[in-house]
Amino acid sequence: MIVFRYLSREVLLTLSAVSAVLLVIIMSGRFIKYLAQAASGLLDPGSLFLIMGFRLPGFLQLILPLGLFLGILLAYGRLYLESEMTVLSATGMSQQRLFVITLFPATLVALIVAWLSLSLAPQGANQFQLLLNKQDALTEFDTLEPGRFQALRDGTRVTYTEQLTDDRVNLAGVFISQKNTNSDQKDRGISVLVAEKGRQEIRPDGNRYLILDNGYRYDGNPGQADYRAIKYDEYGVLLPKPDVSDEVTDRDAMSTRSLMGTEDTRLRAELQWRLSLPLLVFIVTLMAVPLSRVNPRQGRFLKLLPAILLYMAYLTILIAARGALDKGKIPPALGLWWVHGVFLIIGLGLLYWEPLRLKMASRRSALEVARG
Repeated sequence: MIVFRYLSREVLLTLSAVSAVLLVIIMSGRFIKYLAQAASGLLDPGSLFLIMGFRLPGFLQLILPLGLFLGILLAYGRLYLESEMTVLSATGMSQQRLFVITLFPATLVALIVAWLSLSLAPQGANQFQLLLNKQDALTEFDTLEPGRFQALRDGTRVTYTEQLTDDRVNLAGVFISQKNTNSDQKDRGISVLVAEKGRQEIRPDGNRYLILDNGYRYDGNPGQADYRAIKYDEYGVLLPKPDVSDEVTDRDAMSTRSLMGTEDTRLRAELQWRLSLPLLVFIVTLMAVPLSRVNPRQGRFLKLLPAILLYMAYLTILIAARGALDKGKIPPALGLWWVHGVFLIIGLGLLYWEPLRLKMASRRSALEVARG
């Protein structure tokens, strides 16, 4: 029991440290991406942390299996390097018994990954898509920041204002540049509006207008001298009408219950993918235990790179098989299970190869002694 607690603690502590580092790296990169979208007006800056919270379960379901794999390699590698595993082996600790002990923390991780992949991650993806739907329905006034040029999502209009009131109704120092196109999407030049001030008005029919006061409108084509200038006292610009959709179309945002019993190939692939992640935990544990065995003279990192390459091959083939299943190139009955079967055989081979090799060497030595 003492050995079990010691080994489990070492694995879980290393797993936590590795997973935390991986999570910070991945979330930092994704946060920078969302921050750039917020800077360009595609997202509301106030919702960035909410978005990251919704995306967190999806990150963790992929990070935890890798964290466990690296945690076993690093924790047991240190024990081999410091000859603690040699002492345990002298007391009867075989690799098979070590694997059985490691299954207990692995089962805990697999249960967490199953909860994430089957329940929490789809809920987070669902809320994330609903939030994006609301972001798509924002008007220019909802994301406009004073003192910054801001392009609309389709890139046809650029808006700038020097000042904007807190209620986002009144503006001062307004500049609007809009590309004009006809019904065939052919370029018809640009229109530039400048005004001393402006305000937002919502008409009874629900349409929103930007009313500009005391300004000019310039129409023409860049590089040509046939611009038309019009001075106005009041000018109205129709703003796009918000269209909030509650429809969730991404399959990763669908509940696991809704995926069961479906005949749709893509949805069956999504269900198998969610079930594959907890299974992945047990198989990488089976591979990590024998791969963590190192010679103290060689160092603990000798097998780390080949082990990571093996894990990446496993995950890459699994993702490729998911894509093939999406396209109907793999029968749904075969699905992703053949990938797990291949790496299960590899894991069993790694686990039993060293004891088998030692047993054969011992038998060979005994035969040589008998002949001598």
